[in-house]
Amino acid sequence: MRFDNYPGSNMTIDELLEQLLAFRDARDWRQFHTLRNLIVSTGIEAGELLETIQWKTDAQIDALLGDPAQSTNLRHECADVFMYLLLVAHTAGFDLVDAAAEKLKLNEARYPVDKAKGTAAKYSEL
Repeated sequence: MRFDNYPGSNMTIDELLEQLLAFRDARDWRQFHTLRNLIVSTGIEAGELLETIQWKTDAQIDALLGDPAQSTNLRHECADVFMYLLLVAHTAGFDLVDAAAEKLKLNEARYPVDKAKGTAAKYSEL
């Protein structure tokens, strides 16, 4: 998968993972990157992503996107979560894109359009 729709990027997920692993290994951080630690770190980074919108209204969040410093911070926090998810999947031995495609297929079955359209109800409540 190429990210051709994003300016400045024509990197695949596999290429990104390769660079991420090289970054980690050059710093001798593999010893710290146990599955447990990576999952914990993913949660911590997700919390930092939440902090970017904490106590803000939807209108304030929309305005945040127009502020270069705040939108860069949002982008970087998303990247942190994404990179940790890649490391979790790599360490656990599965392909994250395949897992996401599998989960999407499961969600399509759980949330058929005729029952789920226009509602935020959980699949067990449809």
